Amino acid sequence: MKYLISVLVGAMSYGILSTIVVLAYGQGYKLGEVVGTQLLTGCILAWLLALYTKFRETRKQRRRGADVVSSKQASSVKLTWKYRLLLMLAGAPTVVTGLLYYQSLRYIPASLAIILLFQFTWISVLIQSISKRQRPDKITVLTLVLLFGGTLLAAGIMNQGAAQFNALGLMLGLLSAVSYSMFIIFSGKAVPSAHPAYRSAWMVTGGLLLLFILFPPYFLFNGLLWGQLLLFGFLLGLFGAFIPPVLFAIGVPHIGGGMAGILGAAELPVAVLLSSFVLHEHVSGLQWTGVVLVLLGVVLPELYKLRWRSRSVVTSQ
Repeated sequence: MKYLISVLVGAMSYGILSTIVVLAYGQGYKLGEVVGTQLLTGCILAWLLALYTKFRETRKQRRRGADVVSSKQASSVKLTWKYRLLLMLAGAPTVVTGLLYYQSLRYIPASLAIILLFQFTWISVLIQSISKRQRPDKITVLTLVLLFGGTLLAAGIMNQGAAQFNALGLMLGLLSAVSYSMFIIFSGKAVPSAHPAYRSAWMVTGGLLLLFILFPPYFLFNGLLWGQLLLFGFLLGLFGAFIPPVLFAIGVPHIGGGMAGILGAAELPVAVLLSSFVLHEHVSGLQWTGVVLVLLGVVLPELYKLRWRSRSVVTSQ
């Protein structure tokens, strides 16, 4: 049960981010300052976790003797500079996703921005189908229909019309979904045998370096960091770049990727709820129906896989 809760809390943490970003914008902070403090905080926390992990591994090794290495350590890859660079490159799409997603919040409501980000579900399927040259199966097609219909309802397009929304904001939101899809694909292939703490630290480091190239960190020297920006950056780094990866690393190996995908959908209702209660954005009953359809679209293929596996187990017995 604790592993289920771990993944659930990690997913819910992601849902908090859009509300914090909108509040930071309300205080006059800019995109580079918001994302910069988030990644800086996340990078510091990630490296503290990596150092703590290294300390624990060293202590265990000393207890067992210098020549004895645990099976977990033996199976994990030694991070050479080649692997570190690969991980840093794999972390770059997270920065692009954050920049596009957070910038979209300047033009469209947070409840709509998170709906657009969730389009990564069908975009990932499309990318995989094209790369493997395979047609999606029936359950995938049904899922895409649910996601598309749910998005139209949840975005409020059915009762407000598409013309009511900022075109640039809509485009940025969809591009963030494309970028997030690329991150999912790349991150899963980048040195998967390395320890999660080390992978996370190097990926966040790569993202931070890219961000500082795109947006030089003037906030480190002009005094802004020591105001409310530090609080916003700490909260974003904590709930966006630290807590979810750690909790997912703890829970996912025990509950499996299928159940993790189902629980990961908790990000969506949390983001919409906070945008409604904290930011006072209007969310109609029709939009909530759309949110439920999107969640069903995310959950359906995973439930189908779990049911198919359970049937296979029963048949084999």
